[in-house]
Amino acid sequence: MDQDKLSQLKTMTTVVADTGDIDAIRRFTPTDATTNPSLILQAAQQETRRARLAELARQSVDIDDALDAVAVEIGSEISELVPGYVSTEVSARLSFDTDATLARAHSLIERYERRGVGRERILIKVASTWEGIRAAQQLEREGIRTNLTLLFSFTQAQACADAGVTLISPFVGRILDWHKAATPDADFSGDNDPGVRSVKAIYEHYKGHGYRTIVMGASFRNRAEIEALAGCDRLTISPKLLEELATDRGTLSRRLTPLDAETSAPEPHAEAEFRWAMNEDAMATEKLAEGIRKFMDDQRKLEALLGELRR
Repeated sequence: MDQDKLSQLKTMTTVVADTGDIDAIRRFTPTDATTNPSLILQAAQQETRRARLAELARQSVDIDDALDAVAVEIGSEISELVPGYVSTEVSARLSFDTDATLARAHSLIERYERRGVGRERILIKVASTWEGIRAAQQLEREGIRTNLTLLFSFTQAQACADAGVTLISPFVGRILDWHKAATPDADFSGDNDPGVRSVKAIYEHYKGHGYRTIVMGASFRNRAEIEALAGCDRLTISPKLLEELATDRGTLSRRLTPLDAETSAPEPHAEAEFRWAMNEDAMATEKLAEGIRKFMDDQRKLEALLGELRR
């Protein structure tokens, strides 16, 4: 086999760069790119960006305005390097506020359009809470595409499909983390990886019921998880793991194959059903809350940095 595994993966799955690192995006030539508060913080801390960040911070009316300016600045640079979608996240602080999420999403889209980046290029990234999914449903009706993130359960995936969102990002590695902590002696190698099994189940359910929502596996801990999901609609991958795939010249086999829809879609969940199902799923509930907190921790660090630069 002459091809590296990254090249092979690109023949069966749309490869997405999970980074705000412009140099990494240039090197690996992904179709799409995703960002989040943690990745924006990493990009913003680069010394080469400090002068421009200071300029954006001083031009902004407040810290929220500065945060959006930075996110759109980096997202616009990325849009010049990838032909597909760029995901930009609404503040995790708004994860339980539908109206505020809508307002922030509209602001982000307006900023992109002022920079000449059309809304068809942008995925507004929102946490997969009940309130986030409701905001995404409204945005999709307005022609604004969405990416529902921090997704850990079949319940969240079903609600996102019912809402007609463009794309979901079911997490793999963080599910594995939870199960390793809960049952440290269990064998989670290969197809026993609970994060891999979760994405496969969602993918097969979506294809079997004719949902158009794109499944994009995310949050990988190792290359084996990526290889086990070869053939998924999209996979968003960190530069470190992209490098590992690019330097491995072994054979990569397709593991997921889209099938024709065989059954009609089930009835959508009501809010009470969604909340009860999440309550019954300790892993999904804990990882969703933890993910929101972690994104906010990094957002606060970026807020502090921008606050200093505004002085």
